[in-house]
Amino acid sequence: MTDLSHRTDISFAATFFCSAFAACFAELCTIPLDTAKVRLQLQKRAGMGEEGDAAKYKGVLGTIATIAKEEGLFALWKGIVPGLHRQFIYGGLRISLYEPVKAFCAGGIILSDISLFQKIVAALITGAIAISLANPTDLVKVRLQAEGKLPHGAPRRYTGALNAYYTILKEEGLVALWTGLGPNIARNAIINAAELASYDQVKQSILSIPGFTDNIFTHLLAGLGAGFFAVLIGSPVDVVKSRMMGDSSIYKSTVDCMVKTLNVEGALAFYKGFLPNFGRLGSWNVIMFLTLEQVKRLFY
Repeated sequence: MTDLSHRTDISFAATFFCSAFAACFAELCTIPLDTAKVRLQLQKRAGMGEEGDAAKYKGVLGTIATIAKEEGLFALWKGIVPGLHRQFIYGGLRISLYEPVKAFCAGGIILSDISLFQKIVAALITGAIAISLANPTDLVKVRLQAEGKLPHGAPRRYTGALNAYYTILKEEGLVALWTGLGPNIARNAIINAAELASYDQVKQSILSIPGFTDNIFTHLLAGLGAGFFAVLIGSPVDVVKSRMMGDSSIYKSTVDCMVKTLNVEGALAFYKGFLPNFGRLGSWNVIMFLTLEQVKRLFY
Protein backbone atom coordinates (compact mmCIF):
# COMPACT_ATOMS: atom_id res chain seq x y z
CA MET A 1 0.00 0.00 0.00
CA THR A 2 1.36 3.38 -0.89
CA ASP A 3 1.74 6.20 1.59
CA LEU A 4 -1.60 7.60 2.74
CA SER A 5 -0.27 11.11 2.24
CA HIS A 6 -0.02 10.53 -1.50
CA ARG A 7 -3.51 9.18 -1.98
CA THR A 8 -5.26 12.39 -3.03
CA ASP A 9 -6.31 11.36 -6.54
CA ILE A 10 -9.85 10.19 -5.76
CA SER A 11 -12.79 12.16 -4.38
CA PHE A 12 -13.70 12.56 -0.73
CA ALA A 13 -16.91 10.56 -1.28
CA ALA A 14 -14.98 7.70 -2.91
CA THR A 15 -12.39 7.74 -0.12
CA PHE A 16 -15.17 7.66 2.48
CA PHE A 17 -16.85 4.71 0.77
CA CYS A 18 -13.60 2.76 0.44
CA SER A 19 -12.61 3.46 4.05
CA ALA A 20 -16.07 2.58 5.39
CA PHE A 21 -16.15 -0.68 3.43
CA ALA A 22 -12.63 -1.69 4.49
CA ALA A 23 -13.36 -0.84 8.15
CA CYS A 24 -16.64 -2.81 8.14
CA PHE A 25 -14.96 -5.85 6.57
CA ALA A 26 -12.17 -5.75 9.15
CA GLU A 27 -14.76 -5.42 11.93
CA LEU A 28 -16.69 -8.45 10.69
CA CYS A 29 -13.51 -10.55 10.67
CA THR A 30 -12.15 -9.52 14.06
CA ILE A 31 -15.10 -8.79 16.36
CA PRO A 32 -14.74 -12.12 18.28
CA LEU A 33 -11.39 -10.81 19.55
CA ASP A 34 -13.05 -7.52 20.47
CA THR A 35 -15.76 -9.36 22.40
CA ALA A 36 -13.05 -11.27 24.31
CA LYS A 37 -11.22 -8.01 25.00
CA VAL A 38 -14.35 -6.32 26.39
CA ARG A 39 -15.16 -9.31 28.63
CA LEU A 40 -11.61 -9.34 30.02
CA GLN A 41 -11.74 -5.60 30.64
CA LEU A 42 -15.08 -5.99 32.45
CA GLN A 43 -13.80 -8.97 34.46
CA LYS A 44 -15.24 -9.17 37.97
CA ARG A 45 -13.30 -6.83 40.20
CA ALA A 46 -12.80 -7.59 43.90
CA GLY A 47 -13.99 -4.83 46.23
CA MET A 48 -16.14 -3.08 43.64
CA GLY A 49 -19.51 -4.54 44.48
CA GLU A 50 -19.33 -7.65 42.30
CA GLU A 51 -19.59 -11.18 43.58
CA GLY A 52 -16.78 -13.65 43.70
CA ASP A 53 -13.07 -13.29 43.38
CA ALA A 54 -12.39 -16.05 40.86
CA ALA A 55 -11.76 -14.89 37.33
CA LYS A 56 -14.27 -16.36 34.92
CA TYR A 57 -12.27 -15.50 31.82
CA LYS A 58 -8.62 -16.47 31.48
CA GLY A 59 -6.64 -15.46 28.44
CA VAL A 60 -7.76 -14.80 24.88
CA LEU A 61 -8.48 -18.36 23.79
CA GLY A 62 -9.95 -19.24 27.19
CA THR A 63 -12.32 -16.29 27.02
CA ILE A 64 -13.41 -17.14 23.47
CA ALA A 65 -13.92 -20.80 24.43
CA THR A 66 -15.93 -19.88 27.54
CA ILE A 67 -18.20 -17.52 25.62
CA ALA A 68 -18.76 -20.05 22.83
CA LYS A 69 -19.48 -22.86 25.32
CA GLU A 70 -21.81 -20.94 27.61
CA GLU A 71 -23.55 -18.65 25.14
CA GLY A 72 -23.05 -20.24 21.74
CA LEU A 73 -20.64 -19.49 18.91
CA PHE A 74 -22.65 -16.56 17.58
CA ALA A 75 -22.29 -14.77 20.93
CA LEU A 76 -18.77 -13.92 19.80
CA TRP A 77 -20.36 -11.67 17.20
CA LYS A 78 -22.57 -9.88 19.72
CA GLY A 79 -22.56 -6.21 18.91
CA ILE A 80 -21.70 -6.75 15.25
CA VAL A 81 -24.63 -4.64 14.01
CA PRO A 82 -23.72 -1.51 16.00
CA GLY A 83 -20.08 -2.43 15.32
CA LEU A 84 -20.74 -2.12 11.60
CA HIS A 85 -22.69 1.08 12.22
CA ARG A 86 -19.66 2.39 14.11
CA GLN A 87 -17.13 1.43 11.49
CA PHE A 88 -19.20 2.86 8.64
CA ILE A 89 -19.33 6.25 10.37
CA TYR A 90 -16.06 6.29 12.32
CA GLY A 91 -13.95 4.22 9.92
CA GLY A 92 -15.21 6.15 6.93
CA LEU A 93 -14.70 9.61 8.42
CA ARG A 94 -11.39 9.19 10.19
CA ILE A 95 -9.52 8.26 7.01
CA SER A 96 -11.43 10.36 4.47
CA LEU A 97 -11.04 13.47 6.66
CA TYR A 98 -7.34 12.80 7.26
CA GLU A 99 -6.06 14.27 3.99
CA PRO A 100 -8.03 17.57 4.07
CA VAL A 101 -7.30 18.08 7.79
CA LYS A 102 -3.63 17.28 7.22
CA ALA A 103 -3.55 19.80 4.35
CA PHE A 104 -5.09 22.39 6.68
CA CYS A 105 -2.50 21.64 9.37
CA ALA A 106 0.29 21.86 6.80
CA GLY A 107 -0.75 25.30 5.63
CA GLY A 108 1.32 26.09 2.56
CA ILE A 109 3.74 23.24 3.12
CA ILE A 110 3.88 20.54 0.45
CA LEU A 111 2.21 17.44 1.91
CA SER A 112 5.22 15.27 1.19
CA ASP A 113 7.26 17.55 3.48
CA ILE A 114 4.77 17.58 6.37
CA SER A 115 6.28 16.71 9.73
CA LEU A 116 5.39 13.69 11.85
CA PHE A 117 4.00 16.05 14.50
CA GLN A 118 1.59 17.62 11.98
CA LYS A 119 0.48 14.17 10.87
CA ILE A 120 -0.21 13.21 14.47
CA VAL A 121 -2.20 16.41 15.09
CA ALA A 122 -4.28 15.81 11.95
CA ALA A 123 -5.00 12.22 12.97
CA LEU A 124 -5.93 13.32 16.52
CA ILE A 125 -8.43 15.82 15.11
CA THR A 126 -10.01 13.41 12.62
CA GLY A 127 -10.23 10.65 15.23
CA ALA A 128 -11.97 13.00 17.69
CA ILE A 129 -14.45 14.28 15.11
CA ALA A 130 -15.29 10.81 13.80
CA ILE A 131 -15.88 9.17 17.19
CA SER A 132 -17.92 12.12 18.46
CA LEU A 133 -20.45 11.30 15.75
CA ALA A 134 -20.14 7.52 16.19
CA ASN A 135 -20.24 7.36 20.02
CA PRO A 136 -23.87 6.05 20.23
CA THR A 137 -22.92 3.07 18.05
CA ASP A 138 -19.89 2.34 20.25
CA LEU A 139 -22.02 2.52 23.39
CA VAL A 140 -24.59 0.06 22.05
CA LYS A 141 -21.87 -2.33 20.87
CA VAL A 142 -20.23 -2.41 24.31
CA ARG A 143 -23.60 -2.80 26.07
CA LEU A 144 -24.51 -5.79 23.90
CA GLN A 145 -21.08 -7.38 24.34
CA ALA A 146 -21.23 -6.83 28.11
CA GLU A 147 -24.62 -8.55 28.49
CA GLY A 148 -22.96 -11.94 28.41
CA LYS A 149 -21.62 -11.40 31.92
CA LEU A 150 -25.16 -11.42 33.32
CA PRO A 151 -26.11 -14.58 35.30
CA HIS A 152 -27.36 -17.49 33.19
CA GLY A 153 -31.09 -17.21 32.63
CA ALA A 154 -31.26 -13.57 33.70
CA PRO A 155 -33.41 -11.40 31.41
CA ARG A 156 -31.48 -9.40 28.85
CA ARG A 157 -31.95 -5.65 28.70
CA TYR A 158 -31.86 -5.52 24.92
CA THR A 159 -33.18 -7.77 22.17
CA GLY A 160 -30.86 -6.31 19.54
CA ALA A 161 -29.05 -3.21 18.33
CA LEU A 162 -32.11 -1.17 17.32
CA ASN A 163 -33.88 -2.11 20.55
CA ALA A 164 -30.77 -1.02 22.49
CA TYR A 165 -30.75 2.39 20.81
CA TYR A 166 -34.46 2.81 21.55
CA THR A 167 -34.26 1.53 25.15
CA ILE A 168 -31.29 3.75 26.05
CA LEU A 169 -33.00 6.75 24.46
CA LYS A 170 -36.30 6.05 26.24
CA GLU A 171 -34.98 5.11 29.69
CA GLU A 172 -31.82 7.20 29.95
CA GLY A 173 -32.37 10.08 27.56
CA LEU A 174 -30.66 11.34 24.42
CA VAL A 175 -27.51 12.48 26.23
CA ALA A 176 -26.99 8.92 27.54
CA LEU A 177 -26.08 7.83 24.00
CA TRP A 178 -22.91 9.84 24.48
CA THR A 179 -21.97 8.11 27.76
CA GLY A 180 -18.21 7.67 27.94
CA LEU A 181 -17.61 10.28 25.24
CA GLY A 182 -14.59 11.73 27.05
CA PRO A 183 -12.54 8.52 27.30
CA ASN A 184 -13.87 7.44 23.91
CA ILE A 185 -12.56 10.61 22.24
CA ALA A 186 -9.26 10.19 24.09
CA ARG A 187 -9.00 6.53 23.08
CA ASN A 188 -9.92 6.90 19.42
CA ALA A 189 -8.06 10.14 18.79
CA ILE A 190 -4.92 8.61 20.31
CA ILE A 191 -5.34 5.27 18.55
CA ASN A 192 -6.11 6.94 15.22
CA ALA A 193 -2.95 9.01 15.52
CA ALA A 194 -0.93 5.98 16.58
CA GLU A 195 -2.27 3.87 13.72
CA LEU A 196 -1.87 6.36 10.86
CA ALA A 197 1.43 7.86 11.97
CA SER A 198 3.04 4.56 12.97
CA TYR A 199 1.82 2.81 9.80
CA ASP A 200 3.56 5.40 7.62
CA GLN A 201 6.67 5.40 9.81
CA VAL A 202 6.98 1.60 10.14
CA LYS A 203 6.41 1.14 6.42
CA GLN A 204 8.99 3.78 5.57
CA SER A 205 11.51 2.08 7.87
CA ILE A 206 10.82 -1.35 6.36
CA LEU A 207 11.22 -0.06 2.81
CA SER A 208 14.62 1.38 3.75
CA ILE A 209 15.86 -2.17 4.44
CA PRO A 210 17.51 -3.77 1.39
CA GLY A 211 15.36 -6.45 -0.19
CA PHE A 212 12.00 -5.10 0.98
CA THR A 213 9.54 -3.72 -1.55
CA ASP A 214 6.10 -2.12 -1.41
CA ASN A 215 4.17 -5.40 -1.36
CA ILE A 216 1.63 -7.31 0.73
CA PHE A 217 4.25 -8.58 3.19
CA THR A 218 5.42 -5.03 3.87
CA HIS A 219 1.82 -3.91 4.36
CA LEU A 220 1.26 -6.79 6.77
CA LEU A 221 4.27 -5.85 8.92
CA ALA A 222 3.32 -2.17 8.86
CA GLY A 223 -0.26 -3.03 9.84
CA LEU A 224 0.92 -5.13 12.77
CA GLY A 225 3.25 -2.32 13.84
CA ALA A 226 0.38 0.16 13.70
CA GLY A 227 -1.78 -2.17 15.78
CA PHE A 228 0.92 -2.71 18.39
CA PHE A 229 1.61 1.00 18.92
CA ALA A 230 -2.12 1.77 18.95
CA VAL A 231 -2.74 -0.77 21.74
CA LEU A 232 0.37 0.18 23.71
CA ILE A 233 -0.63 3.83 23.73
CA GLY A 234 -4.41 3.51 23.81
CA SER A 235 -5.03 0.55 26.13
CA PRO A 236 -5.46 2.54 29.39
CA VAL A 237 -8.17 4.81 27.95
CA ASP A 238 -9.70 1.80 26.20
CA VAL A 239 -10.13 -0.02 29.53
CA VAL A 240 -11.71 3.07 31.11
CA LYS A 241 -14.01 3.52 28.11
CA SER A 242 -15.20 -0.09 28.25
CA ARG A 243 -15.88 0.10 32.00
CA MET A 244 -17.70 3.42 31.75
CA MET A 245 -19.88 2.16 28.91
CA GLY A 246 -20.30 -1.34 30.31
CA ASP A 247 -21.50 -0.27 33.77
CA SER A 248 -21.30 3.46 34.39
CA SER A 249 -23.35 3.14 37.63
CA ILE A 250 -20.20 2.04 39.49
CA TYR A 251 -18.36 5.24 38.67
CA LYS A 252 -19.14 8.92 39.21
CA SER A 253 -16.96 10.09 36.33
CA THR A 254 -14.12 9.13 34.04
CA VAL A 255 -11.57 10.30 36.62
CA ASP A 256 -13.38 8.31 39.32
CA CYS A 257 -13.18 5.21 37.12
CA MET A 258 -9.45 5.69 36.63
CA VAL A 259 -8.82 6.27 40.34
CA LYS A 260 -10.91 3.29 41.49
CA THR A 261 -9.32 1.00 38.93
CA LEU A 262 -5.84 2.11 39.96
CA ASN A 263 -6.51 1.86 43.71
CA VAL A 264 -8.28 -1.51 43.63
CA GLU A 265 -6.40 -3.34 40.88
CA GLY A 266 -3.19 -1.46 40.28
CA ALA A 267 -1.64 0.06 37.16
CA LEU A 268 -1.54 -3.24 35.25
CA ALA A 269 -5.36 -3.24 35.22
CA PHE A 270 -5.18 -0.59 32.51
CA TYR A 271 -3.64 -3.24 30.27
CA LYS A 272 -6.27 -5.89 30.90
CA GLY A 273 -7.15 -7.54 27.63
CA PHE A 274 -3.86 -6.36 26.06
CA LEU A 275 -3.29 -9.55 24.05
CA PRO A 276 -6.79 -9.81 22.57
CA ASN A 277 -6.71 -6.06 22.00
CA PHE A 278 -3.41 -6.37 20.11
CA GLY A 279 -4.64 -9.47 18.31
CA ARG A 280 -7.70 -7.55 17.24
CA LEU A 281 -6.08 -4.22 16.35
CA GLY A 282 -3.10 -5.88 14.71
CA SER A 283 -5.22 -8.11 12.52
CA TRP A 284 -7.79 -5.33 12.10
CA ASN A 285 -5.18 -2.94 10.73
CA VAL A 286 -3.75 -5.55 8.38
CA ILE A 287 -7.18 -6.46 7.01
CA MET A 288 -8.39 -2.86 6.83
CA PHE A 289 -5.34 -1.39 5.08
CA LEU A 290 -5.05 -4.26 2.59
CA THR A 291 -8.78 -4.12 1.81
CA LEU A 292 -8.69 -0.33 1.53
CA GLU A 293 -5.91 -0.50 -1.06
CA GLN A 294 -7.74 -3.06 -3.19
CA VAL A 295 -11.07 -1.24 -3.09
CA LYS A 296 -9.46 2.12 -3.86
CA ARG A 297 -8.04 0.69 -7.06
CA LEU A 298 -11.56 0.46 -8.41
CA PHE A 299 -11.72 4.27 -8.50
CA TYR A 300 -8.43 4.94 -10.28
